[in-house]
Amino acid sequence: MQTQILERMESDVRTYSRSFPVVFTKAQGARLTAEDGKEYIDFLAGAGTLNYGHNNPKIKQALLDYLASDGIVHGLDMWTAAKRDYLEALDEVILKPRGLDYKVHLPGPTGTNAVEAAIRLARVATGRHNIISFTNGFHGVTMGALATTGNRKFREATGGIPTQGAAFLPFDGYLGEAVDTLDYFEKLLGDNSSGLDLPAAVIVETVQGEGGINPAGLDWLKRLEQICRDHQILLIIDDIQAGCGRTGKFFSFEHAGITPDIVTNSKSLSGYGLPFAHVLMRPELDKWKPGQYNGTFRGFALAMVTAAAALRTYWSDDTLERDVQRKGRIVAERFQQLADYLGEKGIPASERGRGLMRALDVGTGERADKITAEAFQRGLVIETSGHDGQAVKCLCPLTISDEDLLEALDIIEASVKAVF
Repeated sequence: MQTQILERMESDVRTYSRSFPVVFTKAQGARLTAEDGKEYIDFLAGAGTLNYGHNNPKIKQALLDYLASDGIVHGLDMWTAAKRDYLEALDEVILKPRGLDYKVHLPGPTGTNAVEAAIRLARVATGRHNIISFTNGFHGVTMGALATTGNRKFREATGGIPTQGAAFLPFDGYLGEAVDTLDYFEKLLGDNSSGLDLPAAVIVETVQGEGGINPAGLDWLKRLEQICRDHQILLIIDDIQAGCGRTGKFFSFEHAGITPDIVTNSKSLSGYGLPFAHVLMRPELDKWKPGQYNGTFRGFALAMVTAAAALRTYWSDDTLERDVQRKGRIVAERFQQLADYLGEKGIPASERGRGLMRALDVGTGERADKITAEAFQRGLVIETSGHDGQAVKCLCPLTISDEDLLEALDIIEASVKAVF
């Protein structure tokens, strides 16, 4: 395995290659193949960008056909057949069946680009500056998105430049199960001496991904929506990791029956690992002037082609939705068994999540790292998340076969028992 050129030339900022120090050469479905021929089951899936697996044949064929036809690959924000087809698929397959009426802003191709656009749009539309975010939230590492990201590791990487424009409140469960943290939010809003500037928007993940797979309660989300409505605050749902089916619904906020003012999507939006992001907004919020928020790679045509194929293939009925929920129950049961096993050994542990976005929290990052390192040796790629990296995190492809899913869960169980 030749890694010298990689180690010598790539910046020390790299992360995943430290945890998984092999050279991968190909992938199919839920499996990665390394240069030495060893196969690994993928419970990372591009940090949630590969909900439909690696090189999904149905999506890949649409991409190959488009390239073979000399279709537009890069067109700035000009109108193209690929863009029209994507918007038609989004409207017909996703928005109309859910009774949603949104306009679509195509910013740069990443999740942080979508968040930057969303919070800036909220400020333009309301004339207010403050954005409310939540403890353990992660929304990106560009300066605007970073201001709404809680993790100190990222916030300290600005070289001392302060992040501005956001105020943090406790997420659901942050102060314990008995405390409804929205009582605090309402108290601040109702007190002219609270020091909280009336927000332009609240940005929230319904399930915090990098924060440790923390699901907000459905009643908590409903109450948050009502508070925003009562105070004319815009509600932004960051659905970048939890969206595109990860929780068992296309939009993660569907479980709570709420309707956000603004939605951000990226990661698995393209369905193929190609960079793609959009911001959905209520039509009356579209206050942008032409060119006021732009970028060279907005609306990547190849990603729109694969995105349209993914929507039509997997979301024209509820087959995938039901299957994700079924598989999520399998993972939840196995993780709970492991949490019980660890508890019997005096190690506090818990299982949590929604759909196929789940985690086994083992209390410390040191413990979680030992489990994931052991799992990698046994043929499973899986990462951690949380404030201390204490949560072993399941982000497998939604289309994973039962055989691969059960084998991966067996590896996690064997790894936990080997470590403890």
